[in-house]
Amino acid sequence: MALELDAMDFHDMRLTWINGGITSMDGGAMFGPVPKPLWSRKYPVNEKNQIELPTDAILIQYQRKNYLIDAGVGIGKLSEKQIRNYGVREETQVEESLEQVGLTTDDIDVVLMTHMHFDHAGGLTQLKQGKYISTFPNASIYVNSVEWDEIRHPNIRSKSTYWKENWEAIQSQVRTFEDYITVIPGIELFHTGGHSKGHSIVKLTQNEETLLHMADIMPTHAHQNPLWILGFDDYPMDSIAAKQYWIKEAMETDAKFIFYHDAFYRMIQWDSSGKNIIDSLKRAKRPYINWNNENK
Repeated sequence: MALELDAMDFHDMRLTWINGGITSMDGGAMFGPVPKPLWSRKYPVNEKNQIELPTDAILIQYQRKNYLIDAGVGIGKLSEKQIRNYGVREETQVEESLEQVGLTTDDIDVVLMTHMHFDHAGGLTQLKQGKYISTFPNASIYVNSVEWDEIRHPNIRSKSTYWKENWEAIQSQVRTFEDYITVIPGIELFHTGGHSKGHSIVKLTQNEETLLHMADIMPTHAHQNPLWILGFDDYPMDSIAAKQYWIKEAMETDAKFIFYHDAFYRMIQWDSSGKNIIDSLKRAKRPYINWNNENK
């Protein structure tokens, strides 16, 4: 049975969302200090207070190269307790997804990591014959230098999400950067901090138009307000400052936003007021947690 993959063209770039898994995180944690009566009007929640958060990597096909933004939650890395606590309904189907577009994991040239939390980095490696190996053996993997240090030396808080299983097998492939890097003209990574110390966002530019991937400082369309930040954020004021800067720039340049975690939208463009949606690409797959509070 063919997988249902969402895709869009951005001038010469072709973007396809890979089935990277589905988590269901605690809504209170995902909206931090925002009261539930406010955030639950913008994003549906189930009876367990969970909201649906896909972990869908974004494939960018451009100039005969294949780029991937993040890598999904992975396969077989979570315990039963973690599956329960994180509400994991599906794991990564990277091989099956790539097959739908005529590719294999060997065809990925570059992986752009926004950060190395388990739900983004889990798909970087796979367990084969009792040993973790790189999922994308031919790819250069770009990670902010601070984030790379953090995952290898986690602290008492971050050790729950920075796992050696997700980085040891890819060490030789990693390329680090400081404040920003132009991977190629049209694809850039910018360090923001906030959600994690080394968190970064991705900026795609074509013909003077922009797509912004804000990663986990704006994981869903419902997090548009700069003050609506995650309880998971290690440096919340940095998240707020980064959101203020990039959202302002996006409104001034008519940029569009693309998402890794949003259960309803793949892409959104708001008008200059930030109040009205003027363009969007909706996620085709029906969410498990929807506005009727069904949880099938």
